[in-house]
Amino acid sequence: MLQELRVRNLALIDALHLDLSTYRTGLIVLTGETGAGKSIILQAINLLAGGRGAASWVRNDCDQAGIEAVFALRPDHAEMHALLAEHSLKDGSTCIVRRVLGKDGRSRAYVNDQGITGRLSGELAAGLINIASQHDQQQLLNGRHHLEFLDTFGELHGLRQQFTRLFQRWQQMSSELRQLMEKEQDKEQQRDFLRFQLDEIRKAKPVEGEDENLAREREQLKSADALQRLVGASSRRLAVLAAGDLVEIRKQLEQAAGLDPGLEPLAERLASAGYELDDLAASMQKYREGLSADPLRLDAISERLAELKQLQRKYGPTLAEVLAFAERAEATLALLESLEQEIGQLELRLEEVATEALLKAAELSQGRKEAARKLERNMERELSTLGFSQALFRVALTEPEGMGMVGMQSTGRDVVEFLFSANPGEPPKPLAKIVSGGELSRLMLAMKCLLARRDQVDTVIFDEVDAGIGGQAAEAVAGKIVELSGHHQVLCITHLAQIAACADLHFKVEKKVEAGRTRTVINPLTREERVAELARMLGGDHPTPQTLAFAGELIERKGRKATP
Repeated sequence: MLQELRVRNLALIDALHLDLSTYRTGLIVLTGETGAGKSIILQAINLLAGGRGAASWVRNDCDQAGIEAVFALRPDHAEMHALLAEHSLKDGSTCIVRRVLGKDGRSRAYVNDQGITGRLSGELAAGLINIASQHDQQQLLNGRHHLEFLDTFGELHGLRQQFTRLFQRWQQMSSELRQLMEKEQDKEQQRDFLRFQLDEIRKAKPVEGEDENLAREREQLKSADALQRLVGASSRRLAVLAAGDLVEIRKQLEQAAGLDPGLEPLAERLASAGYELDDLAASMQKYREGLSADPLRLDAISERLAELKQLQRKYGPTLAEVLAFAERAEATLALLESLEQEIGQLELRLEEVATEALLKAAELSQGRKEAARKLERNMERELSTLGFSQALFRVALTEPEGMGMVGMQSTGRDVVEFLFSANPGEPPKPLAKIVSGGELSRLMLAMKCLLARRDQVDTVIFDEVDAGIGGQAAEAVAGKIVELSGHHQVLCITHLAQIAACADLHFKVEKKVEAGRTRTVINPLTREERVAELARMLGGDHPTPQTLAFAGELIERKGRKATP
């Protein structure tokens, strides 16, 4: 249940604190003039529920707005405890939800002082509070939402999720099969082309780096004459040096080392240099002898390089990429060879998944049919206490034409539409075509009361569900809300004195101007103040003594919690 609500710097609210800790069940009413700021309180709760905010909502001259709610969790609220534990947010039996909205439009959400996403904030809020507003009433007019109402009433969401997973798997496999079938249609042409490409590469037998080695050899062949001349001259001069002056110098240094042992290292180095020069001369002579100016070899290299360049233009800028292309082509050919077998296997698996999905869809449809009959009976019973003594409420279940998975949606095969007739002798018709504002308010109230009994949400918030009703209908609505508050904590924003008179706790929302600024304030009312507020709601700002007396009588009568 909601224990506390704090709002700071949101629109016209500079600071607001509601302490509801002593009202685990019961009716808490908020009243006030139109435009006093009651909707701001609902905006604050919607922000906690993950709703989108706007920078314009932050109070002027403030950097940010803040909303914080403290909820007490029942020990048996298994889904909420599991969700908090799953995200490491559990903190005993208390859940503190906080939302900060910046002047720059950015916002942050927290649960038990840990940052969370707006989506998770919405999931948590759905298990903590149930909001019934005029927006929800419009959803009731939209047939697209009727399936959601029915599945919630019938507690069929678990079964529906099982079907949805099967349906999504079926969709994925169907997409894979379509892709394979498309490949199958042109596989012969693709296979012939791949074989041609692969044969061309295999015939050439390229080797990684081969083109670079051949290019170097070609340059060597082109320069054979110049290399013969340069290397030959160098080797001859080196041979003269090694056999002439260097030999004489070595002998003289060896004699000097005999006189002075300290020269032995130099003599050894000079001897080593002589050996190195001899080796260099031999290597240069060998290189010179190996040089060739064979024009036939030059032509063969040029042809091979042209062949390799052709492969590189077709299959990759380098021979490494040409070889990688060949590997991929081999793999694709192998896949095409097994394509027919793979299609057959996938068709079998798809048929199995489709059969399982159809069985689950049939189970879901049967559950909806049973839930629909129960919903009809329960709605008519609820509506009878709301002034519709002979109303008819029907749940129309239809299926699209087609066999198997044709026409199937992720929610199943069923299309749901609510039908209603408030007048005896008139057949039930779609809600959007016949209901008035007052009728719609009572239909939504009846639906919310039914759903509230089936979920684990402790706190139900009604935002002006009394729109368009009055007289005996208002009495009936008040009685139904009182009934719900017997086992739920109910917050109700209302303009009806009949509802406000039933409150266990009554707050008045007002606008005040202080120091040239407008602010919204909310205060709990004493009994005397409640009488005055109800008199205002009944007779305007200047109620007569008779109106004041009637307001007091209304409080006394409603205070006994007698359901009309």
